[in-house]
Amino acid sequence: MRERLYLDHAATTPMRPAAIAAVEAGMRAWANPSSPHAEGRAARAKLEQARAAIAAAYGWRGETILTSGASESVAIALSRSGAERRLISAVEHDAVIRAGADAGVLPVDAQGLLDLDAVTALLEGPRAIVAVQWCNSETGVRQPIAAIAELTHAAGGLLLVDAAQMPAGADGAVAEHADFIAISGHKRGGPIGIGALLVRDLATLAPTGGQERGYRAGTENMPAALGFAAALAEREEVARLVPLRARLDDAIARSGGEVVAAAAPRHPAIGSYRMPGLAAATQLIRFDMAGIAVSAGSACSSGSMKPSHVLGAMGWSVEASREVVRVSFGRDTSAADVERFITEWRTVARSARAFAA
Repeated sequence: MRERLYLDHAATTPMRPAAIAAVEAGMRAWANPSSPHAEGRAARAKLEQARAAIAAAYGWRGETILTSGASESVAIALSRSGAERRLISAVEHDAVIRAGADAGVLPVDAQGLLDLDAVTALLEGPRAIVAVQWCNSETGVRQPIAAIAELTHAAGGLLLVDAAQMPAGADGAVAEHADFIAISGHKRGGPIGIGALLVRDLATLAPTGGQERGYRAGTENMPAALGFAAALAEREEVARLVPLRARLDDAIARSGGEVVAAAAPRHPAIGSYRMPGLAAATQLIRFDMAGIAVSAGSACSSGSMKPSHVLGAMGWSVEASREVVRVSFGRDTSAADVERFITEWRTVARSARAFAA
């Protein structure tokens, strides 16, 4: 039986061996980091070492609040920043939309890029926190963080960047300009259940008591923090993915498919593709039967197979958006993996055209 091919790394990526070993070591040395005895102090020391390593990996010099993941980090920033208003882009992850249910919506263009004139207009008024993603988890489209930060700060606002999909060290502009950054362990080869909210100035965030210097309650997850730090210590070579994604884009376009946001700056690990005439749900089944794992939309919404709000905001019709699947690469994705997917995509597409005829 042919080995399965995993191309859904934007949903989650396998834990790195070093991360697994670090979690195990943390569990063997486990004690409550808030306890005053020797065991607790030893656990606290390991936790703080992991915290410092996570911050350093992202080039962050502010505060680091350890959380259960990017979703919680986003919710903390949006609910406790002290800003009077919340503004989020129309293409944000479902977790951001839920956390900012009453937020104003910032429109995007047909390529999924934020309309900066609209940002300027909507920032007029009481102080706002603006939530944007480093790159879209469905399309890979990267937002102009520096430009958005300049507009936000000129209006006296705060900028929250969802950087769950951003490899450590991939974009210095985020650490330079963001007021809050949400990151996730399991997206980077670390364990599930750990993330962080990077905070430039704790004075912009209301405390609630408990652990994490009073900004998050609950016993600190020292083993998971060690795993996250260990995963980040292994640099992700994003540049090597550029020709792989370019090859995939070209092959699908030449084979009758459509590349989503082809003209936009995109993270090379993520691409979305339309196969005209065949529903994404059917495509997923066909690819899965061929031993290939891909997805439709973000992992949080693909199970329902509801129309993508991201594609809708970009002007796609419901019918067309239901024919789009996402392919996302990981650290070990190879050129041979891409060729295997291209071959299968063409097979499925030919079958769909033959059936339509």
